[in-house]
Amino acid sequence: MTTAIAAPGFARELKHWRTLRRVSQLDLAIRADTTQRHLSFLEQGRSRPGRTMVVRLAESLDLSLRERNDLLLSAGYAPAFPESDMDAPELGPVREALTTILDGHLPYPAIVVKPRGVLLAANAAFTVLTEGAAPELLTSPINVLRLALHPDGLARRVVNLPEWGKHVTEALRGRMSRSPDPALAELITELEGYLPQAEPGPDHLGFAVPLRLRSDDGELRLITTLTSFATATDITLAELHLEAFLPADAQTAEILRKRAADQGSA
Repeated sequence: MTTAIAAPGFARELKHWRTLRRVSQLDLAIRADTTQRHLSFLEQGRSRPGRTMVVRLAESLDLSLRERNDLLLSAGYAPAFPESDMDAPELGPVREALTTILDGHLPYPAIVVKPRGVLLAANAAFTVLTEGAAPELLTSPINVLRLALHPDGLARRVVNLPEWGKHVTEALRGRMSRSPDPALAELITELEGYLPQAEPGPDHLGFAVPLRLRSDDGELRLITTLTSFATATDITLAELHLEAFLPADAQTAEILRKRAADQGSA
């Protein structure tokens, strides 16, 4: 007599992620070092995976640590990855490292962001991005995405708002296509509502879409880089991103250096 021993939640989640990643059963089976037949049984709920198999499948599907924990839970196993409070003692070295990185990026702005754009930390040059913003947008917790695109925030000073703003929201939609998040989807809809229609044609430097920002010292042209902790095994750490702004021309670099010098002598 045969009985179903697999939790239906796991079978459903496994098929959901495989479909979302657009991976065939055969390809996933090869990546996870199993057989297509076994994978088919797992998706049908006819077999129960071992904990190691769940972890291999999650890794093969390139799931985030949070998503890997959820897949383990759906199969009836305890989560494998902790989620520490950022103020926890064990993350003390991380906080120190982030402070060093932020300060080392001066005189250019740099920020550390939690999921959905929540600001965790910033260096002193971040003020170039907050000048003139409405107080309510600068009240903790600050959402840097809303600050950037809201009409009462940075957006009022962005020369190429339609093009740059579209670049920001399209990047967010790309992220959400890999890891669906209803709260992020709602935020993206809000942000897109702030943007004017973008004109056809690129507005870029040949390698990146710049942020063209008005300032009292002249127009600033900035490009951004994103850095994450790729080898993190703690969810809190894995979900952090460091966004560093770099000058796209000599004039911007000189303006930011002068601003830093003036702030230091004030």
